[in-house]
Amino acid sequence: MSESREETTARSADATDGEADPDMPGEGSANRRPWPAATMRLTRRGWTVLLSGLLVVVFGLTGAFVRVPYVAIGPGPTYDTLGNVNGAPVIEIKGHQTFPTGGELRMTTVSLNDEITLFGALGLWASGRYALAPREEYFKPGESDEQVQRENVQEFQDSQSNAEVAALRHLGFPIKVLVKEVVSGSPVDRVLAAGDRLLTVNGKTVTREDDVRAAVAGTSPGQTISITFQHGSEAPRSVPITLAASPDSSQKQGFMGLQPIDRSDVPFDVKVSLQDVGGPSAGLMFALAIVDRLAPGDMVANEHVAGTGEIDENGTVGPIGGISFKLVGAREAGATVFLTPEQNCAEAVAAVPSGLKLIKVTNLDSALAALDELKAGRPTPSC
Repeated sequence: MSESREETTARSADATDGEADPDMPGEGSANRRPWPAATMRLTRRGWTVLLSGLLVVVFGLTGAFVRVPYVAIGPGPTYDTLGNVNGAPVIEIKGHQTFPTGGELRMTTVSLNDEITLFGALGLWASGRYALAPREEYFKPGESDEQVQRENVQEFQDSQSNAEVAALRHLGFPIKVLVKEVVSGSPVDRVLAAGDRLLTVNGKTVTREDDVRAAVAGTSPGQTISITFQHGSEAPRSVPITLAASPDSSQKQGFMGLQPIDRSDVPFDVKVSLQDVGGPSAGLMFALAIVDRLAPGDMVANEHVAGTGEIDENGTVGPIGGISFKLVGAREAGATVFLTPEQNCAEAVAAVPSGLKLIKVTNLDSALAALDELKAGRPTPSC
């Protein structure tokens, strides 16, 4: 044991004489030189490089995966309302004679993408084909994607119904007035139901929804009037209704508490088959296609006509959004003519692509007249 201890001590003594590697740890390290500063900590430049790298990684991950509160708007798909989609006609009429059609009546859409990241948004904007807008301009605060989808689908279905009514009314087919909605707690609550047909209101025959409003004009709260209606296939019946005060203080006339709506009253079916499309802006093009199928003659000959516009039951065409993108989509689909709502004309003129002719429309009748002029080679109303 003693011999071994002496040997170790001797080696330590040799190390302290300076012959051992001062950078190697071991016994006697308390007497050696410290590690150089460069090996103990990063230089200022090293920290700068490291932090910059971390920031680049964080920015890259954020830009690639984190959604931004913006939506990207661009040209969407177009559909020929006289043609087929996925093997089925866009508009199908069963139970009534239809006539051959030619050319195209193409409805246009806008692509709306709200699931975009920072890098995605920058890429779409840089392409020049899309525009960015704050998400709240298209989605109400707190509204889910599912709620927005349901609203878009409902608007699309309403546009189909309005187009059908406007087209059939133009062609002279009968129209009926239904109860669309009943206000809870109102004078007609538990008397009328959604879907009931209105025949007379306050002694006046009802043939369009405007007749219902006219029938209560000049009445007063507390006044009793008579309503004749039909529920389903039941026999018509008349009931007295005591009018209430309107929830809208600016309205002084009596209040019934129902919302009327025009619907077709024909023994045949008009079906629109188009999936994954929402909003009301296809109404005009649906109405034109229905007229073209039900009336003899070729409305557009061999012209490639596109267009847009919300339509009501009386055929009035209203403005829509995103028309600059719809013009691009129409031209890329081969359209040479674009039916433009009058209130969208200024925006359309500023964005119309080369080779696309704008025709100004105010209602269904003006659109039909313009297409007649176009087919005959005569001047058409322009924006």
